[in-house]
Amino acid sequence: MAGLVAAARLRELGTAPVVFEKGTEPGGSMRLSSCVVWRHREWDDFRADCPGGDERLQRIVWEQLDDGIAWLESLGAPVVWEETGNPRTVGKRFDPDRLTAVLIEAAGGDVRLGEAAGDDVSILSTGGFQASAELVDEHIHPSARLRLRANPWSSGDGLRIALARGAALSAGMDEFYGRNMPDADFSPADFVAQAQLYGRYARVFDERGDEFFHEPVSWSEVDLVQATARRPNARAWYVLDEQALAHPLRVGTVAELVAAAPASTRIDPAELPFAVPGESRVAIRVAPGITHTIGGLRIDECARVLGRGGSAIDGLFAAGADVGGISTGGYASGLAAALVFGRIAAESAVG
Repeated sequence: MAGLVAAARLRELGTAPVVFEKGTEPGGSMRLSSCVVWRHREWDDFRADCPGGDERLQRIVWEQLDDGIAWLESLGAPVVWEETGNPRTVGKRFDPDRLTAVLIEAAGGDVRLGEAAGDDVSILSTGGFQASAELVDEHIHPSARLRLRANPWSSGDGLRIALARGAALSAGMDEFYGRNMPDADFSPADFVAQAQLYGRYARVFDERGDEFFHEPVSWSEVDLVQATARRPNARAWYVLDEQALAHPLRVGTVAELVAAAPASTRIDPAELPFAVPGESRVAIRVAPGITHTIGGLRIDECARVLGRGGSAIDGLFAAGADVGGISTGGYASGLAAALVFGRIAAESAVG
């Protein structure tokens, strides 16, 4: 998202941008997402949901996203939903394949597949480091065994390039956005449909039988996913009674989502090797899937990468999940930040 947005804006500004795409297809993890681009409806909710984030960067996303969405529409990106379906947020849903095609056309079409950028790249937008087991072990949790719920090419190239040039890291390097998924094999087609987003209605136990998440689960459930990643074997059981199964979700009920999970992940609670409440009706084994990292490079309001001394590194900009410090402590739309700071990075690079 960030790289294609930056390239499209650069072309509007009269340059001839080149997008180096290490993968075999353009669009990155945006292509695999629901492609809802949103912000919190109220500024105070943004701050409350992401209290550790850089308030300056958050304010820019919150104030400029609506213009960014209108810009996407002006390029010809078709809107699938005019609303997010969440009363706490505002935004629009795009078709990810069509949005990718529109941005490539607006950028001039010079997207070089299978080519990684050199160290002299101007705008870093490689999508974070979630596909690097080494970096996930180093920064998030050793041996967390996180399942990759993203494209396989976002392995920290932008982070490494910037660190070699003296870049500073943001807060939240140990945080990530993801979803608990059924503990079974899944493909990119399952990334959205198989997300088990109902932990707030479940009793949650780790493999030892410890009920480890007693506090209220956030609306995004990213806190529960991160907690699951730090339990033994990074696995958990969601145990549900009739009342929990009946809860409505955005589409259908909890029971319908549970029923759609692979049968191998669902058992009668009586078969668990530990005691659970007697009124429990089903237990489903889940594992955390990582979509993108929350920590990353420090930038300023102009998307310039900051060095360890606090000054901007000459000629180096970043956007998207390579940037950290926006959603720290919670969750906010990664596509929104990519859109806003992708445009800003292009404008700053042109000067």
